[in-house]
Amino acid sequence: MVAARAELSAQAREDCGRALRDALLELPEMGMAGIVAAYYSIGAEPATRRLLYGLWKRGTYVLLPILRPDGDLDWASYEGPDSLVPGPRGLLEPGEPARGVGAIARADLVLVPALAVDRSGTRLGRGGGSFDRALARVGPLIPRIGLLYDHELVAEDLPAEPHDCPVTAIARPAPGVTRLP
Repeated sequence: MVAARAELSAQAREDCGRALRDALLELPEMGMAGIVAAYYSIGAEPATRRLLYGLWKRGTYVLLPILRPDGDLDWASYEGPDSLVPGPRGLLEPGEPARGVGAIARADLVLVPALAVDRSGTRLGRGGGSFDRALARVGPLIPRIGLLYDHELVAEDLPAEPHDCPVTAIARPAPGVTRLP
């Protein structure tokens, strides 16, 4: 999955990011969300820059993660593209004051990075468990949407550990948002 992403051109990633932005901004749950917990994409991940900016410009309170030394995620507000600062592992993080690891529990919707997702919502991440720890703090009725490229919804079951938290939907550029059981 990582190799397939690396083959995508920067333009293809931006085009996919634009399609994801459009699909997600039209989602009724997104329109009603006062607080959205998300992430700022890096490398070959589907681009989130335009989506975050669009949410922020329309008045949605956007929380972005700050990677803590223990691998857990703290959260701080996104105050536009100029509010981001370099973080560990090549991440861009909000420069605003941290709100605590529990801040994600106040989100009305959570956007989650993923390398692949299966039909049951099992998410393949990067192996650090940071987002799974954060998702464990989110209520069961809160939408958790994994952002993927079109080919990353897989038919076979992905391996899951007891601590893995499934996503409830995925967003892909061409088909848009797909709700999962």
